[in-house]
Amino acid sequence: MKTMSNVDIYTISDELNKLLSGARVDKSFQPTKDIVVMRFHVPGTGRIDLVMQCGSRIHTSQYPLENPTNPPTFPMLLRKRIKGAHVESIKQHNFDRVVEIKVKKDKYYTIIVELFDKGNIILLDDENNIILPLKRKHWSSRDISSKREYVFPEERGINPITVTPEEFKALFKNNESDVVRTLAINGLGSLYAEEIIARANKITDIDKNTLNNEITEEQFNALYEGFKNLFDSLKNESIKPQIVKSDSKEDVVPLDLVKYDSYEKTHYDTFNEACDEFYSKKVNTGIKDVKEAAWNKKVGKFEKRLRLQQETLDNFEKTIAESQHKGEVIYSNYTTIDNMINVVNSARDKDYSFKEIGKTLKDAKKNGIKDAQIYESIDKLGVLTLDIEDTKINIDPKLTIPENAEVYYEKAKKAKRKTKGALIAIENTKRQLEDIKAKKDIAMENISVPKKRVKKNLKWFEKLRWFVSSQGILVIGGRDANSNEGVVKKYLEPNDIYLHADIHGATSTAIKLNGSELNDQLLKESGEFAASFSSAWSKGFTSQDVFWVHPEQVSKTPEAGEFLPKGSFVIRGHRNYIRGARVKLAIGIVDYEGKRIMAGPVESLEAHCENFVVLKPGFTKKEAIAKKILNKINEDDLISLDDIIRVLPSGKCDIDEEYHQRKKYEKG
Repeated sequence: MKTMSNVDIYTISDELNKLLSGARVDKSFQPTKDIVVMRFHVPGTGRIDLVMQCGSRIHTSQYPLENPTNPPTFPMLLRKRIKGAHVESIKQHNFDRVVEIKVKKDKYYTIIVELFDKGNIILLDDENNIILPLKRKHWSSRDISSKREYVFPEERGINPITVTPEEFKALFKNNESDVVRTLAINGLGSLYAEEIIARANKITDIDKNTLNNEITEEQFNALYEGFKNLFDSLKNESIKPQIVKSDSKEDVVPLDLVKYDSYEKTHYDTFNEACDEFYSKKVNTGIKDVKEAAWNKKVGKFEKRLRLQQETLDNFEKTIAESQHKGEVIYSNYTTIDNMINVVNSARDKDYSFKEIGKTLKDAKKNGIKDAQIYESIDKLGVLTLDIEDTKINIDPKLTIPENAEVYYEKAKKAKRKTKGALIAIENTKRQLEDIKAKKDIAMENISVPKKRVKKNLKWFEKLRWFVSSQGILVIGGRDANSNEGVVKKYLEPNDIYLHADIHGATSTAIKLNGSELNDQLLKESGEFAASFSSAWSKGFTSQDVFWVHPEQVSKTPEAGEFLPKGSFVIRGHRNYIRGARVKLAIGIVDYEGKRIMAGPVESLEAHCENFVVLKPGFTKKEAIAKKILNKINEDDLISLDDIIRVLPSGKCDIDEEYHQRKKYEKG
């Protein structure tokens, strides 16, 4: 896969600095061993994901990668140290393939993204010391380990944004190489080295393999003009992000290049967007190969087990057939075998050894005695091996003919009993194999066709907590201090009802009556909503008291000498209480001004949709529970994992299996 050039990184860094300066750092993830994703919240824009791949690329992305259930050490440290920090700047270091992301929280931190060689991602403290690198590395001049001072790689090449004509000309002096190599090794790479020569050729002819000491003054001036013409576009920010394609090549570049004049071009608004389209699908192909190998290993384990079980079953069936046949052969040759047993027993009575008996029977067979023709051998314990009808049979002379036959019949019965267990085991393995193959197919499909995260145009109420009651009345609540403030100041009207859980840390809730009558059912549902979207959920409570008042009782004016933090209000006058409101929610897709996901009291979901999931405070993390919910309710592929996470309450959850089992029983 193509690695970003110095020019690519310059363009990306400039865009990222404008986009993310002032943004708040959210969580970090590590989908693969060399990819780290940092999530930012940009005021007025929302979520932005920044993908950083060691030695390869850095850009924003709208293609979410699957994250491991247990986050590795590095992203967990990023969460601990810089979550909540604000971005100060993002810049390229000395036109090199190194990006510095500087953020400020309690102090300054720097994330270094190295995109040369195999690359690295490193967290530094405010004194430029390494807190933790993604990869520990050691060279004679650089030691990338914790608690060591970070040393930038040795500077190479030129900075084309600031280089003077004299500095440019100096590149070719005292250098025995040719033109294209000289440009390439000085930080421009082969693509831009050839591009400069192609632009210079519009002025005068220059062979890219011309030796430096053979360049004429006219050719040098043409090279500098081609160089200046190319990089003035970067200086002036006159970029044209594009993906170019031909029959055998595809590339992503921030500028119009002469080399790609004949290529098919797709233009994008930003270079970040172009890089996202170019890299994300290729990376998903690479991830697919890794994931497919892991899935094939799981599938192979069951296939091997099935193969061994089938071989065991075949052996049992073979044993049954052979043992039954040998029992029948014994009975069908009763007299001959009985004569043989009598010979052996008579000889033993006369104190002949088994060795002597064997020699005697062998001689008898050789001399053509009829009954001796079935003899094969006798072991030291006296067990005979006979060859009858091309079948080898073991006969113990100490047992009767029926007893010898029964040994084989019993062996057949034992194998038959084991066959039943083997068949059950094979069916179980086949079922497990089908399940694992189905899971593999789904996983591969999700990786093969990455779904682009498209920002949705939310209705005004979707930016808040909300639900529609079983009677069709809209109820809204704040998501945080800012939106709590907005619920009261912007949306609470004189005829509405205000609710709040009687606990610190809760949503400001408003029933939008719009002329409807207040009733007990509406208060019950709204009370459960207010209780569930409060700290009662994260504390694991099953119920919580909620009070309600009229809008005129809600004030932002504190008592004398008191201070009200953002999102808090003073309630004056009598409070009406909803005692023991349930802390429980249901989530489903409802048709309210179009189909959309809704989280609200169980009764409201029962009234508005058939397929929903009931949740209670529990122990499962948001992302894990969201995946379960998505599999259960996303029938028409209307929603994403992020949509579900957005409407979940603060804290861990579990599915209320008891509710769903009861409903299943009632339907049955």
